[in-house]
Amino acid sequence: MKQILQNLKTGKTELVEVPVPGAKSGHIVILTRASLISAGTERMLLEFGKANLLDKARQQPEKVKQALEKIKTDGLMPTIDAVRNKLDQPIPLGYSNVGTIVREGDSEGGSRFQEGDRVVSNGPHAEVVCVPRNLCAKIPDGVSDEDAAFTVVGAIGLQGIRLAQPTLGESFAVIGLGLIGQIAVQILVANGCRVLGIDIDSARCELAKQFGAETVAISKGEDPIESAMSFSHGNGIDGVIITAATKSNEPIHQAAQMCRKRGRIVLVGVTGLELSRADFYEKELSFQVSCSYGPGRYDPEYEEKGHDYPLGYVRWTEQRNFEAVLDLMATGKLDVKPLITHRFPFEEATKAYDLISENREPYLGIILKYKAESEGSERAREGESIRGTLSKKTISIKESPPAHLTTSLPHCSVGLIGAGNHSLSTLLPALSRTTAKLATVVDINPVAAAHASRKFGFEQSTTDIEEIFRDPDINTVFITTRHNTHAELVIKALKAGKHVFVEKPLCISSDELSEIVSVRDSEIEKTANEVSTSPPPSLPTSPILMLGYNRRFAPHIMKIKELLNPIKEPKSMIMTVNAGMIPSDHWTQDPVVGGGRIIGEVCHFIDLLRFLAGSEIGSSEIVRLENKTGDTVTIQLGFRDGSIGTIHYFANGSKRFPKERLEIFAGQKVLQLDNFKTLKGYGCKGFSRMKLWRQDKGHAAEMRAFVDAVRDGKPSPIPFEEIVEVMRITLELSERGR
Repeated sequence: MKQILQNLKTGKTELVEVPVPGAKSGHIVILTRASLISAGTERMLLEFGKANLLDKARQQPEKVKQALEKIKTDGLMPTIDAVRNKLDQPIPLGYSNVGTIVREGDSEGGSRFQEGDRVVSNGPHAEVVCVPRNLCAKIPDGVSDEDAAFTVVGAIGLQGIRLAQPTLGESFAVIGLGLIGQIAVQILVANGCRVLGIDIDSARCELAKQFGAETVAISKGEDPIESAMSFSHGNGIDGVIITAATKSNEPIHQAAQMCRKRGRIVLVGVTGLELSRADFYEKELSFQVSCSYGPGRYDPEYEEKGHDYPLGYVRWTEQRNFEAVLDLMATGKLDVKPLITHRFPFEEATKAYDLISENREPYLGIILKYKAESEGSERAREGESIRGTLSKKTISIKESPPAHLTTSLPHCSVGLIGAGNHSLSTLLPALSRTTAKLATVVDINPVAAAHASRKFGFEQSTTDIEEIFRDPDINTVFITTRHNTHAELVIKALKAGKHVFVEKPLCISSDELSEIVSVRDSEIEKTANEVSTSPPPSLPTSPILMLGYNRRFAPHIMKIKELLNPIKEPKSMIMTVNAGMIPSDHWTQDPVVGGGRIIGEVCHFIDLLRFLAGSEIGSSEIVRLENKTGDTVTIQLGFRDGSIGTIHYFANGSKRFPKERLEIFAGQKVLQLDNFKTLKGYGCKGFSRMKLWRQDKGHAAEMRAFVDAVRDGKPSPIPFEEIVEVMRITLELSERGR
């Protein structure tokens, strides 16, 4: 199917081929019929994309501050790479979609929707979209597709009005008469308010007059403050809704000047926010910024998990605001037909963006029309299994020879599941420099899958996870999804006879770990029997299962290992990690999805000390700082050879301090590694310092080692027994520390 994407690096807007999204739990798959270009918001994205790097930096000073802090801790080149990677990721455009439901994911407690329903959603400009159920609303029969396409932008205006709490007979000003402003005028009039519309564009002022507003055309020299005082009979405006999009502070200043004492100002659009204390102090004005469509916005519990707010406590959620706008349309109190200035077939969408960026003629509401049966619609109806929606039922695998036994030639053909930030910025750049063949990339997000495919040269991209397991040429599966899916995907890959590389952690529960060990043992036995009857030359007799413990392969760690080898006495090791704060509502902190940071991240450092000790872990203890997230801990490890290791994993430190420091005391020598940039030796004959030009945490060497092992039939670079040992200790510590 096709979707509109924008490249933030170049500013180019393209109609791109991407995989069809599949249905996931709590979401609805919609075949698009029409969508509305939100000219104000989307024009700002276009302008940002076309700006040079310096101008981009000026527009996002907070991002610049973060980049400067990262340079201080990680170095210049890693920071440049991170910025480039961020800008290189395409942005889906659009958030006002109308279509027909073709498929629905599983849901708790039933659903209000069914196949064939016409719905509005905040889906992007794409032939098929997958949208959270709570961000959809049914369209009444009397409302056309084109009218319904204005629902989401209408809800943005409605939410701003709700915050202002207008009452019958009050006077309100609307500053900025674009799409949202024109809709806000009509809603205020329907609410029994007297409305003054203010804009630079006289044509937009004339349009607002049709909806019952008096207007001020600034381009004609009309003074908004004098007009407002006259309009309010000298009392001052009761409330102001600002829907303008400008960098200037003037709309806020004007709003304050025209308000009465204790008036209300609500910002719906985007303006400068340098407020004058005198403007607000003398009148005791209230000022509030409206958040998008209403309560529930950006709340993953509401949007992603589908947990609605009780109506008795939250009357107007974003979904209920959608429904309220549609009801206004159905009763004729909101007329959006006069707002439509242009219509384009979806196939010619880039012409619409040329119109916006070149500003060659007046425009307001721009509708994109889609074919009744778009490309990929049949695949959307049939449904596709995707990451994050794997059933807990028994997984059946098509009977076929194990993937690594289906060819006589050594090879490493990769299917990647999960094209998130870590894959794009770290794993795939390293993997693409190996001899591996990049066959298929899968992601729940079709844009992410398509971007990864184009950037790194995969043969195909899809949202259908089964394609990886069906393809006999793919003998290696990379798993970089959310942590709660790891165990199931690992088991599925092992049963398919494929090699597996999984980003840490291996799993998030002891039961999952036991099942993985059991399945692997069973597959080794089965593969050994197959090999004994028809042994393939130079190929492994069982699939490799390796975890992404990259720090083992870092140049500094290899040097430390070399320096420690002659020392036969026990070692004392201290690993300090300035991990930084992650909000408690982030998915990694969710014990069901991410398992928490001990399981998801601390396992890395337990493995590192296990590797350097070269001895099994005999004892482990954890002390946790009592805070909301419980992710500031000290772990003490005792090894069978008498070595000891301490891990300080702290989430309560400053980002300006380097992230990782390792200190090792052994044989009257001390080794100190600072943030994988500089290694210093004290008392080490022939060694004092090792410094790299850029930080290297071992990802490239790790990828080479794994791919070479698959291709050449070598054992796993990390013994499976050590992976299980470290995972078992990590799970025990996590449980003990709760």
